[in-house]
Amino acid sequence: MEDRSKLLFFIAFTLLSLKCVALDTISANQEIKDGKDTLVSQGEMFELGFFSPGKSKNRYLGIWYKKISYGTVVWVANRETPITDKSSMLKLTRQGNLVIRSGRNRMVWSSNSTVSVRSNNPVVGLQLLDTGNLVVWNNNNNNMIWQSFDNPGDTFLPGMKFGKDLVTGLQRFFISWKSPEDPSIGVYRNTHDTNGYPQTFEWQGDHIIARLGPWNGLGFSGFPIEVENQIYSSKFVMNEKEIYHTYTLEGSVVTRVFLAWDGKTQILQWIERTKNWIVYANTIVDSCDRFSLCGPYGICSINKHPPCACMQGFEPRNPEEWQASDWARGCIRKKPLNCGNGNGNRNGDEDGFWKIARVKVPDTRLSWYNVSMTLQECEMTCKQNCSCTGYASLDIRNGGSGCLLWLDELLDTREYDVDQDIYIRMAASELEGLVNSQSDLNDRKTILVVVLLTSSAVPLLFAVACACRKLKKTTHMKRQGQRHMRDEKNTSLQMDHFEDLQFFSLYEVARATNNFSVSNKIGEGGFGPVYKGVLEDGREIAVKRLSETSQQGLDEFKNEVVCIAKLQHRNLVKLLGYCVHQNELILIYEYMTNKSLDWFLFDETRSLKLNWPLRFNIIHGIARGILYLHQDSRLQIIHRDLKASNILLDGDMNPKISDFGLARMFLGHDMIAKTKKVVGTYGYIPPEYAVHGRFSIKSDVFSFGVLMLEIICGKKNREFSHEDHNDNLLGHAWRLYKEGRSIELLSGSLHASCVVYEVLRSIHVALLCVQHNAEDRPTMLSVVLMLVSEGALSEPKQPAFFNGESGHEYEILPSVDESTITLLYAR
Repeated sequence: MEDRSKLLFFIAFTLLSLKCVALDTISANQEIKDGKDTLVSQGEMFELGFFSPGKSKNRYLGIWYKKISYGTVVWVANRETPITDKSSMLKLTRQGNLVIRSGRNRMVWSSNSTVSVRSNNPVVGLQLLDTGNLVVWNNNNNNMIWQSFDNPGDTFLPGMKFGKDLVTGLQRFFISWKSPEDPSIGVYRNTHDTNGYPQTFEWQGDHIIARLGPWNGLGFSGFPIEVENQIYSSKFVMNEKEIYHTYTLEGSVVTRVFLAWDGKTQILQWIERTKNWIVYANTIVDSCDRFSLCGPYGICSINKHPPCACMQGFEPRNPEEWQASDWARGCIRKKPLNCGNGNGNRNGDEDGFWKIARVKVPDTRLSWYNVSMTLQECEMTCKQNCSCTGYASLDIRNGGSGCLLWLDELLDTREYDVDQDIYIRMAASELEGLVNSQSDLNDRKTILVVVLLTSSAVPLLFAVACACRKLKKTTHMKRQGQRHMRDEKNTSLQMDHFEDLQFFSLYEVARATNNFSVSNKIGEGGFGPVYKGVLEDGREIAVKRLSETSQQGLDEFKNEVVCIAKLQHRNLVKLLGYCVHQNELILIYEYMTNKSLDWFLFDETRSLKLNWPLRFNIIHGIARGILYLHQDSRLQIIHRDLKASNILLDGDMNPKISDFGLARMFLGHDMIAKTKKVVGTYGYIPPEYAVHGRFSIKSDVFSFGVLMLEIICGKKNREFSHEDHNDNLLGHAWRLYKEGRSIELLSGSLHASCVVYEVLRSIHVALLCVQHNAEDRPTMLSVVLMLVSEGALSEPKQPAFFNGESGHEYEILPSVDESTITLLYAR
């Protein structure tokens, strides 16, 4: 009797255990019933079953995340045929067809995937993979009959193909839900268009609302190129069988591309620490991303107001509409082309080409391409075809290769921070006029440089007169051959970035700031006072005016323009324009409602508004802004003056890095330099810079580490004091870390809102950033990844300026206030 009881117990336990084991596969003729069964992928990343979205009572078969973000749906089978009760089931037939039937055996949905059944070719089963792909196999898992990745919904998962199978005609595209609680077909969809050279469109109904330009070898034209991206890698495949884009994950961070019901396409990353998705990137960032905002032959620039302008050699098709900010009808040529009218080869009147540098290339639906041509061959091909309106390199890597021709109006072009150029067709007479105008422009820039270098009225007039006389004498000579090219190059190196900014007259600036009224003054830095202003069109601006007593001047003014004029990032302040009038040097920025970080951080009352989630978000934003400067911008930039007062806060308290007067640009891979003139702010400068004048990207990393500790502690590094020792803030943080008491560094006002794990990890990362030796400090890419992931961190080494027994002690002579200093000594 006892043995029988044990046997029954063993059988019952075994059956219960089998019931609890999550299965990733079912065989033919097996069922998955609503409310009873699910499939779980082998690594438990995804789960398949029936669900109801949100508050809806309708039932759908879908796939969702299980291991993370439980319930985030990535695929739905019966989007257009919801089930109103829980009587339905999913079944795999012996023919390999997936079917959903309701309780009355009514067919609700079918995969329409069947194969002929043979004894030696049986259908094995349905399997949910750890990639999120639902697959029907036969022939011992070697032959795939059907997969959900071929029928995507609103989510683009790693490993999916987004594009077209040229053999079967299968088109894989993404389409939004109708609402968060209704997965039926919405109004937005993303498609990969293979007409002409392939590109991606986002549609709202029958209207194109945005375009992701074609693949240029490094990325998609019009989308930021990720250099050394350690999160995911993109690949574009184009051959005689298929054209598609796919991406794979490079690390442990989970990423997905999501087309929301409201039309936003976002790259999302899962942050395990916060149990939430964060937006890594948006495909539509600004107004210039709207499809064809400026119409045919218009070009959009987000740094200009208004953003639309006609290409060189073109004028508005309808001037009245253009003046009313209706740019949809675009621009027309000022002079007709000669090609095709019988006069193209007479008297040197053959059409030529005008280069527009650094652009998102136009719509390629009516284009022709060749992957093996050189740029010179591409020009000749375009010149021989009277329908060709422009050409460009197909691949921008290694100096460019391949040929892309446009055979219609140039549509949806914008200025963009990437080294991709386009050459537009121009009548010979118009091209000559543009060349002459460019020469005159360079001459005017030369005069501007002379004016800027002049410090009093009499030398100013003398310099202008001399420059004008020289201009008159040499204009004709400059237009001849090599001398013109040499002068153009040398001049553009000094002032070319002014072309991208709006010029404001001194009258406009004075009117906007109430004649630089004291009541409009909102701050002061090393460059000079900053005023709030309001332009005639209602835009609020911040006006930075060079002070007569400032140690900064023309060099810092030009440096700020050159460094920031072409930069576009949500965590960098936007430079709107400039004003130059006699000795007046003025920069005009977007206005930041909440002033600067130090205005909140170091004030006993205002700092209470900065709870921990807000401070943590500010740390993230600053880190991403610095990463963009170091790695992702066209010009690699070292800021050299990162501090709390140079972090501005917008209306939503998002941080924006400002003040690029001391920044340095680097080209290529030479990212270390040495200088005899050390600049920066006391408390934020690393030892190798203070003592030896050596600066690199690791100098900014050090400053960021100091800033992190100040944000966590709420106290300035340079003013920190403690009753038990003479350490600065860095030394104090180091002592607490070594004693396992890092949490004591946290400002007392944050105890109620903080997440202890986040605080401790942030302090740890900050200490890695302020290590004494530059080579020990992480890059900003590593910093960003460490802040958003949960991986193990290396042990930090002793920070700089630590007064311990084995530490290195330096004394830096501070400036009178916290303005920028330009001379440092060490002992």
